[in-house]
Amino acid sequence: MPQNRTLHNTSVRPIGLGCMNLSHAYGTPPSENDAVTLLHHAIDLGYNHFDTATLYGFGANEALVGQALKPYRSQILLASKCGMGGVNGKRVIDGRPETLIRQADESLRRLQTDVIDLYYLHRWDKNVPIEESVGALSRLVEQGKIRAIGLSEVSADTLHKAHAVHPIAAVQTEYSLWTRNPEIAVLKKTQDLGIAFVAFSPIARGFLGNLRDISTLVEKDIRRSMPRFSAENYPSNLQLRDQLQILANQAGCTVAQLGLAWLLAQSDNILPIPGTTNLQHLTDNIAAAALDIPLELLRQAGQIICSSNVKGARYPENTQAEIDTEEY
Repeated sequence: MPQNRTLHNTSVRPIGLGCMNLSHAYGTPPSENDAVTLLHHAIDLGYNHFDTATLYGFGANEALVGQALKPYRSQILLASKCGMGGVNGKRVIDGRPETLIRQADESLRRLQTDVIDLYYLHRWDKNVPIEESVGALSRLVEQGKIRAIGLSEVSADTLHKAHAVHPIAAVQTEYSLWTRNPEIAVLKKTQDLGIAFVAFSPIARGFLGNLRDISTLVEKDIRRSMPRFSAENYPSNLQLRDQLQILANQAGCTVAQLGLAWLLAQSDNILPIPGTTNLQHLTDNIAAAALDIPLELLRQAGQIICSSNVKGARYPENTQAEIDTEEY
């Protein structure tokens, strides 16, 4: 059994479950029955950290997670997010205190719980001082509606300002072999402040999985707009993945498991939350924490693919402008 890690004074398995793609983002989501089956199987496998958001499916994901996990509520750490939601079918960032408070009440209702263990500001709304948004979340802690506050895609400077208003329990930001931006500053800041770092898209949005033919992505798949998945850049990136496959073969694991093991080796405060709709991948992902991969092999993995040799930005320009994480 792999050693647990700490998330807001709670012992959780090193690998959690990101639930977004059960409702949103990557192709056609599974049926509700299949999604519930997967969530229940996750419980059986020992997952005890589940992550959702107001944005995902414009509320549908929270409703799904809330219904499926209600019988297990006392056994899990339940995380959700506010500050980015759907308005008239469009994604809108809104960090005004009144919006965050309203969204929290809506999250509680959809999740069928009286308290959310960890509630993130999904994106810092640059029109609202971070101190005001965190102040609103602090009031939710005082009211007993949420237990802890998290931030997503913020810089070290923004984290420092927010933490001065109310202790921040976790920062959730994209981190994987091909997205190394946290290494610029914010990962070190979380370590210095004793804050958990929750890594989303740790399998690089499927790049470290089995995605080879980008023409198979359906029209609404968000990866279609991401430069790294473009016809111009993806073939070069696949060559890097093929080199990782050689290392994974040596380690006796999948490339995705190698990527997760590499992340866990970077710091004890890192908790990856891969998402999947595949029961075998669900099993493989949580098993990655127990793999005994030589450190030298992990070091080689981190050299084969890194910020200097990946082709393409991680977001298109309009989305990139919305985030606060340091960029190379």
